[in-house]
Amino acid sequence: MANTLTITKPDDWHLHLRDGDMLKGVIADTSANFSRAIIMPNLVPPVITVADAISYRERILAAKPKGHNFTPLMTLYLTEQTDPNDVADGFKSGVVSACKLYPAGATTNSASGVSNFDNIMPVLEKMADIGMPMCVHGEVTDSDIDIFDREAIFIDRVLDPLRKRIPELKVIMEHVTTKEGVDYVKSNDTLLAATLTTHHLIINRNAILAGGIKPHYYCLPVAKRELHRLALREAATSGDKRFFLGTDSAPHIDPLKLSACGCAGIYTSINTMSCLAHVFEQENALEKLEAFTSLNGPAFYGMEPNSEKITLTRQDEPIEYPTKVKTKQGDVTVFDPMFPLHWSVN
Repeated sequence: MANTLTITKPDDWHLHLRDGDMLKGVIADTSANFSRAIIMPNLVPPVITVADAISYRERILAAKPKGHNFTPLMTLYLTEQTDPNDVADGFKSGVVSACKLYPAGATTNSASGVSNFDNIMPVLEKMADIGMPMCVHGEVTDSDIDIFDREAIFIDRVLDPLRKRIPELKVIMEHVTTKEGVDYVKSNDTLLAATLTTHHLIINRNAILAGGIKPHYYCLPVAKRELHRLALREAATSGDKRFFLGTDSAPHIDPLKLSACGCAGIYTSINTMSCLAHVFEQENALEKLEAFTSLNGPAFYGMEPNSEKITLTRQDEPIEYPTKVKTKQGDVTVFDPMFPLHWSVN
């Protein structure tokens, strides 16, 4: 087995940077490891207009450490009042790379999301006309639907009818967590893709619930059964161009994770590449790591791969990552994959 692997520098196609002191505390972990990232717009208040996106991008670039070559790719948060012309202007100018669809109440800061999908059809039709991608958090939010079934039901009830209604719309199913999600992507054409997270390739729902509740493994969409995790790993390591990395790295300070109603989100930006090298090595697919992290995403978004390279080196002794990232808001717990990491990034 080779002890080094040189690949095109990766991108992160689904990332939460937050804002203010949290942004300043976590941006370096992303900008050190990734050249570009699709930035989630679910701030408070959300990033709804192109003007909002420009302002947020400026704050990200101001917080980025000097010497780090990193480009934030901005998204707009779709609401039922979103202006199709503003969206189009943002995409055509290069300010905005995609729009994000949150079903109202699906995840952190999604209260301003969409309840009646008919009300966003004019925006989606405009996006289809200009080739603008839509990133979607694919879960229904009905209180009577089991949380472990919400992704599969969303596909049948919302996503598939929507795509049949607007077949020219380019869609990224973000953070897919189920075999049904993987199978749906595989059964469709080149206008549909999916991001897979680092943590969903590693944990199943036992990590959250077995032996006591472990809030630092709680995320949305929630981790599912082992059969789903295995389907995600097969998709990620297959080389299939429709699947690529979106970490969904989502920092919350520890008191918010450990409260009676703990926040959903797992922080993986700092150790994602080491974790993924471990997973791909386990699957005898290290030669497919570059496609998943560095090539498939740019191809789907119509961008060139990065010109920079990184080298991963396997060492005998485990690599020590910090267990906490310290920010002025408080400590953020780093994802623990529950196995030693031996691949470092140079």
